Amino acid sequence: MSITKQGQEFIIKDTHRGLWYEDGKLTKVLEAGRYEIPPQRRWFQRLPTVECVVVDIRERDLTIKGQEILTADKVAIRVSILVQYRVIDAKAAIQNVENYEERLYSDVQLAARRSLASMNLEDILTNRNRLSEDILAEVKESAAGYGVAIRRADVKDLIFPGNLQEIMNRVLAAERNSQAQLVEAKTKAEVDEIQAKTRAEAKRRDAEAEAVVRRLQVEVEA
Repeated sequence: MSITKQGQEFIIKDTHRGLWYEDGKLTKVLEAGRYEIPPQRRWFQRLPTVECVVVDIRERDLTIKGQEILTADKVAIRVSILVQYRVIDAKAAIQNVENYEERLYSDVQLAARRSLASMNLEDILTNRNRLSEDILAEVKESAAGYGVAIRRADVKDLIFPGNLQEIMNRVLAAERNSQAQLVEAKTKAEVDEIQAKTRAEAKRRDAEAEAVVRRLQVEVEA
């Protein structure tokens, strides 16, 4: 928000900071308090043209939705990311980049692409936190350069190709069913039998998933 009207009084809250410009030059950063834009002339003396830009320094959320990214093994995954951030240096946020929110969006988007491009499907399935950690580590430093502190960057959703998603759903359902059967088993023989069936089913599902991934790779390469 920019305030330029001569004689206008305004209040800056604790949740904001103000950048005071005189003839386009930043002269001070305003803390919370009451201020007034002075007139441009006093008697026969011309005074500087004053503008105050107010910057919100509260913690905010930025959601990056539905980015389709290829993994290292050429599987297309759609990912949504939630970033929590706040401006800690109002001067850098306004002076160093044209729009710090748009810049943060781009930085997170590119960091996610670089991280996923270095991971294969198995990495993503077994270590989902790695993507969040990679994004946070990469963006934290660059955002500090334009006055923004990143508190956290979390992957909200991962959406896989249709056939692969169906397989994963069956895997989860089978795992839940196996766990329920183990709880109900009364003898070691029953436990051994259930575990053997679970291992066989896991091998079958893994083979099915690998087949889908290979088919997707062939389609991508084609």
